Amino acid sequence: MPSLISRAVPAYLRITRANRPFITAQGAREHIRERSIRPQPYGPPRLLRSDVRVEVRREDGWPIYTLTPRTGGARGNIVYCHGGGWINEVARQHWELAATIAAEMGTAVTLPIYPLIPYGTADEVIPRFAALVRANRAEYGEVCLAGDSAGGQIALSTALVLRDEEQPIVPRTVLISPALDLSLSNPDIPAVQPDDPWLGREGGLVLGEHWRGPLPITDPRVSPMFGDFTGLGPLTVFSGTRDILMPDIRIVVGKARAAGVEVDYHEAAGLVHVYPLTPTPEARAARAILIDSLRAALSRAPSPR
Repeated sequence: MPSLISRAVPAYLRITRANRPFITAQGAREHIRERSIRPQPYGPPRLLRSDVRVEVRREDGWPIYTLTPRTGGARGNIVYCHGGGWINEVARQHWELAATIAAEMGTAVTLPIYPLIPYGTADEVIPRFAALVRANRAEYGEVCLAGDSAGGQIALSTALVLRDEEQPIVPRTVLISPALDLSLSNPDIPAVQPDDPWLGREGGLVLGEHWRGPLPITDPRVSPMFGDFTGLGPLTVFSGTRDILMPDIRIVVGKARAAGVEVDYHEAAGLVHVYPLTPTPEARAARAILIDSLRAALSRAPSPR
């Protein structure tokens, strides 16, 4: 049974109307218009962990943040793809997770600020993430990918692109409630929708149409569920059952395992979308699993410099 605070999260999400951009097509269009007129700030929060150093550089217009432990050199690297429906900027929860990973693992976490809808599209963003992973390999040796929600789509699509390029496999890709099929055509979604206090199919379709740009909705750079998982590196996947993305997550977990991919899947009954980012006991347990899986994957990285 979910903890008391986890049982309160759905009520909080409904009270704050967190689903406004997702539950209707009109709500999604209004949100796109609002964000294009008034972009959100994306910098780190003023009060972040004092044991983590944050630096930023710009590459072809993208701010690229790097979080490293102040205690010494960083071992390996994690490229974190933040979520937000391809329309919302990086949030405090993303910064806090990235800082926790950097501090507790003694690793460098790269947090790119990628262009959002209506300006960013998958055909431009995914190759940039793949190029970033390649560049970071030259600097850090081993590089893992991680992402939540829309960022989970970016992370898995990037891993597939790198596999297709016959690059060294990503030693671990962590997916937190990832968006995997932007057509949202799974027949099990309507049964989950009444229990999901956050996401909605109608608004999600609008956002997915913008994000795909000129690519077909079934292109793995848009909807990684349609990719071939043969030869992909290990996955760690988290999903709550009160999430319309959960039916597709189950399909991808099964498909990846059938292709011989090692998958560590954690499905939490009664919990919401991206529950590992919530302030709950279940989230703390999930983050510990996440960090342990990444630490093991980076164990072969060169020693800190």
